[in-house]
Amino acid sequence: MKALKVLLIAVVALLALCLGGGLMLSPKFTVSRTLTIAATPEKIYALIADPRGWKQWSAWNRRDPDMAIAYSGSASGAGAVWAWKSKSQGDGRMTFTSAEPPKRLGYELFFPDFGTTSTGDFRLDANGGATQVTWTMNGDMGSNPIYRWMGLFMDKMVGPDFDAGLTNLKALAEKP
Repeated sequence: MKALKVLLIAVVALLALCLGGGLMLSPKFTVSRTLTIAATPEKIYALIADPRGWKQWSAWNRRDPDMAIAYSGSASGAGAVWAWKSKSQGDGRMTFTSAEPPKRLGYELFFPDFGTTSTGDFRLDANGGATQVTWTMNGDMGSNPIYRWMGLFMDKMVGPDFDAGLTNLKALAEKP
């Protein structure tokens, strides 16, 4: 009986530490990756500003080619929207919120499973005959202490997908 009581106290203390510690963590996170692509900003912008084009280079679309996708709003740039449902990649909606062709494309990303919204952008900076592309996502995990712990690992969870997406975008944009 004494061992059970000690175990129960240890479990409650660990739970309190996890929840209390989570509340002390910042709810905000940032994931950012940069890659130089030997193509013009105009060529790259066309590949990212049209949601239909993401199927050619996005890591998530490549992992689930059967992903159900619905497009709405503008065809590209500000106001373009795409929503997806995927058993392996989850459900979500991306809305392009601002556009400065061919330099910047801002977006809002909503994940209904978590009830969280993130924002971010693509920045395209001409650099000689190439373009430096920076893909950034900023999020807020809200007041949920468990989500805040997840926020600590967002760079490790999402960063490799950004790397893969940018690598795929590079291969596509550098085709003659």
